Amino acid sequence: MSPEKLKVKTNALPNSRIAVEIEIPAARCKNSYQDAITRLSRTVSIPGFRKGKVPKAVIVQQIGVTRIQATAIESMLQNIWTEAITESKIEPLCEPELSGGFDSVLKNFNPEKVLKLTLETDIAPTPLLKNTKGLTAEAEKVEFDPKKIDELIEESRKQLATTVPVSNRSAQKGDIAVLSFQGTFTDDGSAIEGGSADSMDIELENGRMIPGFIEGIIGMNINDSKDLKCQFPENYHQKEACGRKAIFKATLKDLKTKELPDLDDNFAKQASEKSNMEELRKELEDRLKADAKMRQNKNRENALLKALIKELEVELPKSLIDQEVRIIVEQTAQKFAQQGIDVKSMFTEDIVKSLMESSRDEAKEQLLQKLALEALANTENIDINETEINNKLEELKEELKEEKNIDQERLKEAIKDDLLKDKLIAWLEENNTVIEKAPEKTTKTKTTKPKAKKTKKESA
Repeated sequence: MSPEKLKVKTNALPNSRIAVEIEIPAARCKNSYQDAITRLSRTVSIPGFRKGKVPKAVIVQQIGVTRIQATAIESMLQNIWTEAITESKIEPLCEPELSGGFDSVLKNFNPEKVLKLTLETDIAPTPLLKNTKGLTAEAEKVEFDPKKIDELIEESRKQLATTVPVSNRSAQKGDIAVLSFQGTFTDDGSAIEGGSADSMDIELENGRMIPGFIEGIIGMNINDSKDLKCQFPENYHQKEACGRKAIFKATLKDLKTKELPDLDDNFAKQASEKSNMEELRKELEDRLKADAKMRQNKNRENALLKALIKELEVELPKSLIDQEVRIIVEQTAQKFAQQGIDVKSMFTEDIVKSLMESSRDEAKEQLLQKLALEALANTENIDINETEINNKLEELKEELKEEKNIDQERLKEAIKDDLLKDKLIAWLEENNTVIEKAPEKTTKTKTTKPKAKKTKKESA
């Protein structure tokens, strides 16, 4: 005899969540209660009775009604949930939660009566776009700056500089001072933690040490001693030192300077794979132009996505945000692992918790981008066909020939996702307007330096 059917009703909740109200027939509650007694009787040992042969009345007296009822409810929940989502055609994103908690359901349970309970779960959001065309986006303009070529060459000159001793003059900015020093706080004379050294090489450049230290060394001669009056910044990383004044008794033990190589063809060969300066400058120019173009395209893409997100109507479920946060943290860990860092020792429980919390805004932004593009693809009927995927696979054939155990289905899915995103961004470019504006302020941009030839030790 099949069990009596459940009565199921659904109600939409905020943040793409749904409440599933379930009414369980009394007969099913009674059967579950009786089954719970039978199962528990097999685990109970009572003097005078064989296992499995204890009368039900004795079981109830020994175990207690509450435990039997709890067991009955627990055994019902999974089957009930499976039936309910099948009947209401729900695709849950996470495990259900009992509204009001388990104790509340237990309190209302009576094996002779109908049991009503509510289970809540997240469901996939339905993203909708108010508009897809005629949008206006602002993107920061990125232009090739010829001065960057000279900056990169100068950085390479510093990397390839040779260090030579200085004995006939006082210390100057840019020198390397070999110092012994001992630091104490002015207010109580106590020693500064980590504020002393017997012999330390310090480049005399602004920002290398706390204010007053480098300035005090400049002008000293070898074997000179001097009291350097300094003050720790208010935001110094050691809390006990923040904002406090200090004196460092310093002695200049030795002085060195860097000799930069001449900008000739020998330098070009040392700094790169090129044979002369003209070829080196041309390579850097091409690289910087490509870099500027790539960053400009990325700025335009981000601007278009921001404009599209403003047209998006969607509620983000917590489970999707949590999933995206985990992806970000895992990607961060992978990046560290690729750099040879011991992730297990670095990613402590507290650090992971902090990283997950700080990643929530980024996770929400990434989710909104994905859902906005998903809605755009559905609204404008944009898709990728099998021919496009196979063409891309053919392009990647040479690149992937050394790879082993490639999951072809996952590879195809990844290729499809990438191609679809490219097609959607291209569609946005064609049907909307991007206004390029000059950057508000000039910021130093990281670019690729000319590759200097180094020994294995230096490279490491």
